[in-house]
Formats: sequence, C-alpha cells, structure tokens
Amino acid sequence: MTVTLAPPVRIGKAAVWALGILAVATGALESVVAPTLPLLQRELNMSPAEGALLSVVLLVTGALVTPVAGKFGDRYGGKRVLIRLMAVVCTGGLVSALAPNLPVLLLGQVLQGAMVGALPLSFVLVRTHLPAGESKVAIGMVSGLFVGGGMAGTLSAGPVAEGLSRHWMFALPTIVVIGATLLVNRLMPSDPPSRSDDAGVDWPGLVLLSGTLLTLMLVLAPAIGSQPLVLGALIVVLAAFVTGWTAVERRAASPMVDLRMLARPAMWQSSVLTFVICVGTSMAAYLVPQLFAVPADDYGFGADATEIGFFLLPGAVAASLAGPMSGIGARRFGSRAVVTTGIVLMAAALIALSAVHTEVWHLVVGKALIALANGLCVTAMVTSTATSVDRSDTGIATSLVLVTRVIGFAVGSQVGGAILTAGTPSGSDVPAASAFVTGFVIAGVVTALSLLVVRTMSKGVKE
Repeated sequence: MTVTLAPPVRIGKAAVWALGILAVATGALESVVAPTLPLLQRELNMSPAEGALLSVVLLVTGALVTPVAGKFGDRYGGKRVLIRLMAVVCTGGLVSALAPNLPVLLLGQVLQGAMVGALPLSFVLVRTHLPAGESKVAIGMVSGLFVGGGMAGTLSAGPVAEGLSRHWMFALPTIVVIGATLLVNRLMPSDPPSRSDDAGVDWPGLVLLSGTLLTLMLVLAPAIGSQPLVLGALIVVLAAFVTGWTAVERRAASPMVDLRMLARPAMWQSSVLTFVICVGTSMAAYLVPQLFAVPADDYGFGADATEIGFFLLPGAVAASLAGPMSGIGARRFGSRAVVTTGIVLMAAALIALSAVHTEVWHLVVGKALIALANGLCVTAMVTSTATSVDRSDTGIATSLVLVTRVIGFAVGSQVGGAILTAGTPSGSDVPAASAFVTGFVIAGVVTALSLLVVRTMSKGVKE
C-alpha cells in the first residue's frame, strides 16, 4: 500500500556535503586493512589463510547487506535506515579498534561491512530531496568522495599503524564516521517511507537473495578455484538458490526485488555494463602493481610497497574526480555519452599498456586513465539507474548495481591472477612478460565489446 504524503523538503548544499563527509569517512574505514595486512598478520600471528579471510570478510558482508539496506531505505525512508546502519558501522569500527585478537577483529569487520549500504541510502536521500539534474551531480559527488576516502585510507593506514598503532588506524576514521553521522542526522530532513509497514517484508526473498550472493562470493573466492569438487558443489547450490529466489519473487505480494524491474532495459544494461567494465578495471588493478613489483633484473621495476602506493596515487586521484565529472556529464550530455567516452578511454588505455609498459610513467598514466574511465562509467550507470526507476525502487536498484560492481571486481582479479599463474614458468616466481601483455589485451577486448551493449542504451535525459 503506497502512502501519499506531503512533498519532501528540498535540502541545501550543507546536507549534501554532510553525506559527502560520511562517504569519505566510510571509504577510509573500508580501505585500511588491505595496505596493512602484512602488519596485521605479524601482530596477530595470522596464517596466510586467515589473512585472506580478513581481506574478504568486509567485502562479503557488504555484498549481503547492500541490497537489504537499499530495499529497507526505499520502504521505510533513507535517513531512518542510514542512521541505524551507521550505528552498526560505528560499533564495528570501535570493535576493530579495540580488538585484541583475530576473532574479535573479524567480528568488527563483519559489522563494518554494513557501510557499503550507505551509498544506495545516500542516493535515496538525494533523489528524494533534489530535482533530477541536481541529484545526478550529487550522486556523482558522493560516489567520488567515497573513492577519495578509500584513497585517503589506503595512503594513511600504514603510517598511522606504524607511527601510532594498528588500533588507531581503525579508531581515527571511526571517529569521523561518528561525527559525520551526527551531522547527517542534524542536517538531513526525514524522507517519507514509500510504503506503510503493513506491506510486509519479503523475508523468504531476503534470505534466498542473501544465500545467492554469499554462495556466489564463495564461488569466486581464490581458494575455491583450486578445489574442483567443492566448486562444483557450490555451483549446484548457487543454481538452487537462484531458482528458489526467482520462484519466490514471482509469487510475493511485495517482493524483495521486483523481477519486472530487473527486466527493464536501463536496469539490465547498467548491470551488464558495470560488471564488464569492472572486470577490465580490476584486471588492470591487479596486473599493474604486479608489474611494478617484478624485479628490475628481469623486466620490471623492483618497486616496494611504498613506491607502488606512490605510483598508484594519480589513479586514485583520478578515480575520486571521476564521480563528480560523470554526474555533471550525465546531466549535460546524457548517460550514454558519458559511458561511451569512458569505455573508449579504458579500452584504449588497456590496449596501449599491452604495447607500451617499459617505463614507470607508462603504467602510471595508463592506470590513471583506466581509473578515470571506470569512475565515469560506473557513476553514470548508477545515476542512470537511480533516475530510470520509480523513486520507491531507488535504493534496491542502485544497490544491485553496486553489488554487480563488487562481483565484477572479484571476477577480474581472479582472471588476472589465473593469467599470471598460467604464464609463470616452472621453477620461477616471476611471470613471463607475455602474460602481462595477454592480460591487458584480454581486458581491453572485453571492455571494448561492452560498446555493443551501449548501443542499445537510451541517450539519457539531459538537464
């Protein structure tokens, strides 16, 4: 049952910037584990398998929580769900900061994983309280600031952990998250729920969707690929979950995900394009640091972790700028123009890297162009999705696109790792130079093929 309420209050720039600060803080909190994993393994006496578990638990939790948060934001109001979700995230950050051992740290990371759901909830709020054109720019800004926060977390985590302690690398961004949440709560007006509570929650659909995503993430896990029997069993379980979820959603009076919405061109196009683009991006994100680290005596540059982080900095800056640029571009020229530009730029950069990668600046420039192109495309896909569905479906629709992004990154990293593994001569730890060429070419061709999908897109509304 749809509730008809007074028009929502229009928000000012201060409220949008409060969402932006929250995006920066959550992005920073999300990214502190990856660059400090060796330090955490040493201090907590973690095995390589335990380190791998710690590195993916937040990602898995985010994939599970994001569509649920988006759906609840659509149903009960974005602000209401966002504040409660951030309470969970802040609790997780504090638990991680105070963790004396690995089990407690894993608990903190599980709770922190809810932060990924903040993005679709932010999109719900800006679409509710801003006109279509301004909401596109605001979505781009929030997306870009989340990436920028990830960059800040990646760069600062190591120095903070070494200069202060591993506890402070979680505590500092958590303090900012707490402050930003209070600011959002104060500045952001409440948005009316799209449905009354008597519409009910599709709990069977929620459970089956969560099972589907969890099983899919397990299928994509690196350790599973080397165990054919386990992989085969998981694929069977995944097929069962998908079949059951589809059957339940078709019969549900108020489904978790409206399958008719998934069938809309704007929705499936955004999902397919986001997946393909993120596969190409993540292959480059995996291959470039590996090439930097190849010993200089072979054909690489022998860079250490600090040098690699410095070399990747321009790419991180480009990615953070891409969000606002994409929002403005989508508003002026339409989403299809922005996506086409991004795909052409990324494919060209990947093919160029396959041919020219003998100098550090070749890789730095190529990685920056790829990061910029990815940001342009994914943000345009999110804004296109957000503005093409009913307002009451904004959260769930954008959250599904964001989950597709996570899956694309996981697949691309797996493919990149498999190519280097296959290209490593027996008895050597260094992949053949041709393996990197093959990886960049495959990523470029896959990215270019996505132009076939772009041709079917509508141009998008210009403002």
